[in-house]
Amino acid sequence: MAVFATGTGPRPGGRAWDLFYDLVVYHVPWVAAGAACWLTARTAPREAVAWRAMATSLLVGAVGNVARIVETGQAGTTPSPVADACVAVAYGSLYVALFVLIRARVTRFLPSMWLDGVVGALGASAVGAGFLLGPYLTGDGQVSVMQVAWPAADVLLLALLAGVGAILGVHLDRTLVLAGGAVALFCVADAALFALSVADRYTDGGPLELLWLAGVLCAAVAAQRTTGDPRPREDDGGVRITWRLVALPLAGTLAALAVLAAGYGDQLPSTAGWLAVGCVLAALARTAVTFREVSSFATVRQEARTDELTELPNRRALLETARSVVAAATTARPAALLLLDLDGFKEVNDSLGHGAGDELLRQVGPRLAPALRPGEVLARLGGDEFAVLLPAADLDTAAERAGVVHDLLRQPFAVDGIRLHVGVSIGVSTAPVPADDVQELLRCADVAMYAAKTERTGVHVYVPDPSSGSGERLRTMEELRTALVRDELDVHLQPQVAMDDGRVVGVEALLRWHHPVRGLVGPAQVLPAAEQAGLLRPLTDTVLERSLDAVARWWDDHGVPVSVNLSAANVADLDLPRKVAEKLARRGLPAAALTLELVEDTLMADPERGRTVLGELRRLGVRTSIDDYGTGYSSLAYLRRLPADELKLDRSLTCDVADDERAAAIVRHTVALAHDLGLSLVAEGVEDVVTARRLAELGCDVAQGYAVARPMPVGDLLRWLAAERLPLVPTV
Repeated sequence: MAVFATGTGPRPGGRAWDLFYDLVVYHVPWVAAGAACWLTARTAPREAVAWRAMATSLLVGAVGNVARIVETGQAGTTPSPVADACVAVAYGSLYVALFVLIRARVTRFLPSMWLDGVVGALGASAVGAGFLLGPYLTGDGQVSVMQVAWPAADVLLLALLAGVGAILGVHLDRTLVLAGGAVALFCVADAALFALSVADRYTDGGPLELLWLAGVLCAAVAAQRTTGDPRPREDDGGVRITWRLVALPLAGTLAALAVLAAGYGDQLPSTAGWLAVGCVLAALARTAVTFREVSSFATVRQEARTDELTELPNRRALLETARSVVAAATTARPAALLLLDLDGFKEVNDSLGHGAGDELLRQVGPRLAPALRPGEVLARLGGDEFAVLLPAADLDTAAERAGVVHDLLRQPFAVDGIRLHVGVSIGVSTAPVPADDVQELLRCADVAMYAAKTERTGVHVYVPDPSSGSGERLRTMEELRTALVRDELDVHLQPQVAMDDGRVVGVEALLRWHHPVRGLVGPAQVLPAAEQAGLLRPLTDTVLERSLDAVARWWDDHGVPVSVNLSAANVADLDLPRKVAEKLARRGLPAAALTLELVEDTLMADPERGRTVLGELRRLGVRTSIDDYGTGYSSLAYLRRLPADELKLDRSLTCDVADDERAAAIVRHTVALAHDLGLSLVAEGVEDVVTARRLAELGCDVAQGYAVARPMPVGDLLRWLAAERLPLVPTV
C-alpha cells in the first residue's frame, strides 16, 4: 500500500479494490479540501466567492472523475459527456477563484498593472502554445481540436496565473501562493495526462496522480491558512519599478522573445508567434507607460517640495536639505538657520486685501535671491514666515548675513502701485552647537525670532541662557493647548462696587488655570504664551463660556453683570455679536448681564472693524468697556467716535492719587472727560480705603481692587454677595 501511494508500485488487491480506490479512496482528499474551502468562505467575506468557486472546482472535479470512470471504465482523455461538462465547470470555477482573489488584493487597477498582466499572460500563452501544444498542432503529431481543448484551457489558466502574478508582483502572500500553486499543479497534471494519452503511454495509478493530490493539498492548506479578509495592496502611485514588480513581466517578455527565436523558420505554430508578438508589443507599451509614470512622479515630487505661491522650496524641502546639512555640520564647519517673520504683514492683508499680501510674499524670493550663495536655501515655511539655510556659516557670519537680509527686506515693495514698507524679525541659530538636530535648530531659531520681534531689534542670535525662560514658555504653549481640551481653565471673579453707596454693580472675570503641576496659574503667565501660540481666540471663548455659566447662577437673585476681556482676534471677528447673542440666549440671560472689555491697543490695531463690532454689541444691549485706559495710545480723537459705555482707569493712574497731586489732576480731568462723553468711570487697583476715598472725591463712579475684595471662585462670590457689607466710602 505504501509503495502504491507514492505511485512507484502496483495497486494491491484485485478489480474490486481498483474500483473502490478509483471511486472512493482517491476522491476523499478532493471532498475534504472542497469542504475546507467552503467553510473558509464564512471567515473571509471579501473572498467568499473565491473560496466557494475553489470548493466547487474541487467537488465538481471529483464528480467528473467518478463520471468518467463510470462512463468509460478507464482513465485518460477518452471523451465523456458528463465528465467533460464537469471539467468545464471546474475550469470556469478556477477562473472565478483567481479573479476574486486578485480583486480582493487590488483596490484600484492602474494602466501599468493591466499591461503587466497582459505581458505575463501573453508570454505564458506563447510558451504554452509554442512548446506545449505546438508539437501536436504541426507536423506528424497533429491531433484533433477536441483533443487539445483541455490542454489549451490549461495554457490559458496558466496564462491567467502568470498575469495575476505580474499584477501583484513577487511577494509573500501565502494564501495566493498556495491557491496559485494548486491551480498550477492541476494544469501541469492535465497537460502531462494529455501528452501521455496522445503517446499511448498513460497508465492508471502512476506517479502522475500525485500531482492532482498535491494540488488538492495546496488548496486545502490555502483555505486553512486564511483567517480573514486580506489587506489590500498599498497603492504605489503608479510608479512600480522594484524587482518584485517587474520580475514576472520581464520573465514573460523574455519567454516571448524565446518563442520568436525558437519559431524562426516556421518551427512553431503561427498562434504562438502572434502571442509572442503581442507580448512584446505590450512590453513596449508598458515601457512607455513606465517612462510617463516616472516623469509624472518626478513632477509630483517637485510640486510636493515647492511652495505654490512663491515657487520657493517649502517646509518639506527645507527639512530634507537641513537634515543632511545638520548631519554634516561640525564645530569647525558649523551650519546656520535664519528664521524670518515679516512685521506688519497683517496690516497689508487687512488694508489692501489678500491679493496684495500674496504679491508681497511673491517678491520676497526675488528680493533675497541675489544675496544667496551657492548651496544656500531660501524657503517659505508658511504664512509670512521664511527661512534661509546656510550650510557653512558660523555664528558671526550668520548674524552678518541676517543683517544683509534684514536691510534688503526693509527696502520698500511696490504692490498695486503703492510703495509698502514692512519690517522683518530674524532669529539666528547654528548647528551642531547649540542645536544637534533639525527640530532643535528650528526651535532655537524660533525662540530667537520671537525675541527679535518682542525687543524690536530686527535680528536676534540664539545663545543658550537657562534663565531666559524660552523652554518654559514653549512648554506652557503646548500644555495650554492640552488645557483647553481637558477643561483645566476656570475664572475667578472680582467684585466692583459703586463709590456712593457700596452696592455691587458688577464683577470682572479673571482667567485661572488649574495646572496639574504648577497649581493655580494666573493670566500673567498664560496670556503671553496664548498670544504666541495663536490661542487667544479659543482662550477668550472659553473664559466667556465660564463667565456666563457663573452669572447665570446669581442673576435672578442679584442682577450683577459680569465683565469679560476680549482679545484683538475677538474684536476683529465680525461674527462676534451673533455668537454672544446665542450664548446669552442659551442660558436665558439678558444682554445686560454681560460687559465686554477691550484694551486700547486692541482697538487701535483695527479701528474701523472694532467700531463695527462694538456698535453691533451695543445694539444688542451688551455694555462695552475700555480697559487699562491711560496705558495705550490714549487717542482722544478715537475716543470721541468709540461706541463704549465705560472707561476703566489703569492702576498706574490710581495707585498714587492720595499722595500725588499730578496723578490726582489726571484722574480728575479724565473723570470729567468720561462724564462729558456719557461714560461711567471705573477705578482699578483700589487697594485701601484712603485711595478709595480720594477717588470718590475726584468723581470716580466704581471701585475695583483688594480694598473691595480679592478675586474669588464662583462659590465664594455667591456667599460674598449674600453677606451684609458696609459701604467702601462711608458717607458723613
